[in-house]
Amino acid sequence: MHGGFAMLCAGAIRTKNTMNILLQTILDACVSAIAFYICGYGFAYGGYWTSNQTYSVPPNSVIGTSLFGLSNYASENYNNQNVNGQVYSVHWQDFVFQWAFAATATTIPAGCVAERCNFNAYLAYAFFISAWVYPIIVHWVWSAYGWMGYGRAVTPHLLNCGYIDFAGSGVVHMVGGFSGMWGCILMGPRMGRFDSNGKPVDMPGHSPTLVVLGTVLLWFGWYGFNPGSQIFVNSVAGAQVVGRAAVTTTLAGAAGGLAGLIWGYSKHRSWDLLGVCNGVLCGFVAITAGCHVLEPWAAIIDGAVASVVFELVCIWFLKLKIDDPLSAAPMHGFAGMWGLLCVGFLAKSEYVFQEYAGNHPDSTGNLYNQAAYPYGAFYPGGGGRLLASQIIGICCICGWVAANMIPFFYVLKLFNSLRISAEEEAMGLDVSKHGGSAYQPENQKVIEPYPDNGMPGPVGLTNKALPGIE
Repeated sequence: MHGGFAMLCAGAIRTKNTMNILLQTILDACVSAIAFYICGYGFAYGGYWTSNQTYSVPPNSVIGTSLFGLSNYASENYNNQNVNGQVYSVHWQDFVFQWAFAATATTIPAGCVAERCNFNAYLAYAFFISAWVYPIIVHWVWSAYGWMGYGRAVTPHLLNCGYIDFAGSGVVHMVGGFSGMWGCILMGPRMGRFDSNGKPVDMPGHSPTLVVLGTVLLWFGWYGFNPGSQIFVNSVAGAQVVGRAAVTTTLAGAAGGLAGLIWGYSKHRSWDLLGVCNGVLCGFVAITAGCHVLEPWAAIIDGAVASVVFELVCIWFLKLKIDDPLSAAPMHGFAGMWGLLCVGFLAKSEYVFQEYAGNHPDSTGNLYNQAAYPYGAFYPGGGGRLLASQIIGICCICGWVAANMIPFFYVLKLFNSLRISAEEEAMGLDVSKHGGSAYQPENQKVIEPYPDNGMPGPVGLTNKALPGIE
C-alpha cells in the first residue's frame, strides 16, 4: 500500500515537487515506526493480562498505559489469555500489523498539504499523529477494553452497543483525512490555485500513468487491509468473514470507479480516467468499516455513494477556497464518514452475530443471544442503536482530531514553520529543499528533414541538443 501511496501522490502533483512527496512517503513509514514503538502502541493497546491471569497494568477504557517501547512484551507472557470469555493472543507480529495501519493514517495528510509544506513541519506532524492522535482512537475502538468498540465488556459502554469499524474507515482514514484537512486550511492554498476573482485554476498532476499504477497497487494492498483485519482464520466462521470481506471490498471499489466514470461523463462529456481512480479509492475507503457485515449488494451501494460524496465535497472545498492537491480529505475523511454511516444503515444481523458472538460478550456477559447484537437500522428490527453509535463515533473522531491538530498546526504557523517561502514554492520543493529533481534532463536528438550535408535525401539525425539543454 505504501508503494501505491507513493505512486499516486507523485503522479497527482507537479514535477517540481515529485522528489519531495516520494521522500515524505518513505519517511512516513520510518517516522511512524519509531513513534509507534516509543509510545503509540502503548497508548493504543497497553493493558493486557499476563500468563498468571493478573493484570500487567489495570485496563483503561480511554488510554493505554503500558507496553511503551514494547517493554515487557515477551510473547510467551501474552499468549491465549481468556478475558471474560474473550481470548486474546498477543505476539510480536501484532506490532508490525498494527504499525502498518498507523503508517497509513500518517501518510494520508501528505496529500492535503502537498507542494507547500515545510519539511520540518511534515516531520513534526508525522510523529505527532503516529505517537498520540491516532493511537488514542485505536484504544477507544480496537483495544480489548476500549469504550467505543462494538460489544466490549466494559462499563460504561457506548449505548451498551458500540461502534463498528472493522479495518478503519474512521480509525485510520478519518483520522488521516481530517488531520490533513486542518493542515491545508491553516496552510492556505498553493500560489496561483485561485485567480484574482477567487475562481479555481487547474493545477493538474504530471503523470496519469503513475496515478493509475498507484491505484492498482492500493487495490491489491487493500486485500491485506480489509480481509487481513480478521487477524485469525482458525474456524470456518473466520474463513467466511475473510472471504466476504474480500468480495465486498472488490465490489465497493468497482462500484466507486463506475460511479466516478458516470459522474465525470455527465459533467464534462468525456471519460475521466482520474475520476475513475478517485472513485475506486473512495469505494475502498468506505467499505473498510463494514466489509465483514455488509451484503454484496450493500457494498455496491456503499462504494457508489462514496464516490458521489467525494465529488460533492470536492466542489464544496473549492467554493470555500480549500486547496487539497490530492483531494485526500474528501476521499479519506468524508468517504470514510459515509462508510461508517452505511454500517449503521445496512449491517446485517447474521453477519454481525457471526463476527462478534463468542468473541465479544454483551453487557450482561451473554455470548449467544443474537438479539443482543444491534444491526443496521434499515433491516426490520434493527432499531437505531448501532446507527446512533456510529454517529457518536464519527463525532468523537472529528472532535479528537480537531482538538489536537488545529492547535498543533496553528503553533507551527505562529512560529512561521508551517509553510515554505513564496520563492521556494515557485522554484519547487525538489530544487529548493532536496538539491535536485526527480527527472534529470538528458541530451536529446533533433530530427531534421535533411542530412547534415544539406543534400536532399532521407530524414537524418543530428547530434544537436535541444535549446537550453546541455
